[in-house]
Amino acid sequence: MAMTVRRIVTGHDEKGRAVVASDEQITDRPGRPGVSSYELWSTDSMPVDLSDVAAAGQRQGFVRHFNYVDTGQGSVIRVLRLEPGAARFMHRTETLDYAILLSGTCNLELDDGVTVQVMAGDIVVQRGTMHAWVNTGPGPCVFVFVLLDATPAVAGGQELKAHYPVA
Repeated sequence: MAMTVRRIVTGHDEKGRAVVASDEQITDRPGRPGVSSYELWSTDSMPVDLSDVAAAGQRQGFVRHFNYVDTGQGSVIRVLRLEPGAARFMHRTETLDYAILLSGTCNLELDDGVTVQVMAGDIVVQRGTMHAWVNTGPGPCVFVFVLLDATPAVAGGQELKAHYPVA
């Protein structure tokens, strides 16, 4: 079941005063069954260009590579709603992710079999590891994710590149 996500974007008027540049409802993008994903904003450079011209592209989104920007300097903010029983999806991106669980409970499963229960209000700092989000609870869980492009993680002398299987 989809939900409503509202995106409010600020900007400036011709006198330099703060204004609401847009206020709109975001629809979910097609994805796997039991998963609703809402791309709110993304950037493709640092420092971020705050011009009105750049905002048009940022609003449209720069996500091109798997699930993130992949310019080496990009960022993404998205909302994800997982229904109970949605298929497990083990993956890795070349990003630093801040995963903020707004509601519900969810398990963070790592590729070594370790599972950590995440509860509303918890924040996971995901550092380029193989992982899956598994909702085994009685109701949906809702996350906000902030992804920052990063160099691939290195472990045991091995560069750990993105792994994003076709859903």
